[in-house]
Amino acid sequence: MGKRIISRRRGAGSGTYRSPSHRHHGPMVHPPATMSGQVKVVDIVHAPGRSAPVAEVQAEDGRRFRLLATAGLSTGSMVAINAGAVDRGSLLPLSEIPDGTLVSNLEVKPLDGGRLVRAAGTSALVVAHSGREVTIQLPSGQFKDLLAACRAQVGTIGGGGRGERPYIKAGKKVHTTQSLARAPFKVRGVAMNPVNHPFGGGAHQHVGRPSTVSAGAWPGAKVGRFSPKRGKHKKGKR
Repeated sequence: MGKRIISRRRGAGSGTYRSPSHRHHGPMVHPPATMSGQVKVVDIVHAPGRSAPVAEVQAEDGRRFRLLATAGLSTGSMVAINAGAVDRGSLLPLSEIPDGTLVSNLEVKPLDGGRLVRAAGTSALVVAHSGREVTIQLPSGQFKDLLAACRAQVGTIGGGGRGERPYIKAGKKVHTTQSLARAPFKVRGVAMNPVNHPFGGGAHQHVGRPSTVSAGAWPGAKVGRFSPKRGKHKKGKR
């Protein structure tokens, strides 16, 4: 009797393949717009399931909250929130950030808390100001116009070069990907047994059947490449 392939079993979202939420710090959003002034970085902490380090900051009134740590930020550093100098880690509206500045953790809409450029080692570039909008070049090279009221952090997100660090042990990779709800290793379908994958089995490793699959196939058979969509034929043309 065949088994459900692992990609389908993982996609069902059972506890085995779900990131342990009780270890996470919760959503990482910008502080409210009513807060303004200097805050002090009291600690740099690791957030499971997040590639970037997290800076725990404290305001003058004693309130504490967390921000994504930019490169160069350290314990004791002062960070401007919603108003102040353009320095690393500062959270400012795009209208107050000059052209040519590297920014990260950008808001797509004003006060949405930050949604773009949040992975470790990533940054966007402020290209131009034009009235109510600011042109940003994203890490992909794409240009995007955002409202000048959208906020962003100055600098590159910390933790760059994480992909170059070796895991050394297989167990280390298992624990890392478990927090990210990803599979630590990927086994080829042709290397499996027939009971585990439609491409498995045989005297030698080969697919043994068409590698394309229709969009209407049942979940256990939906492996390989999807067939091209059927084109609409115009009347009178072949």
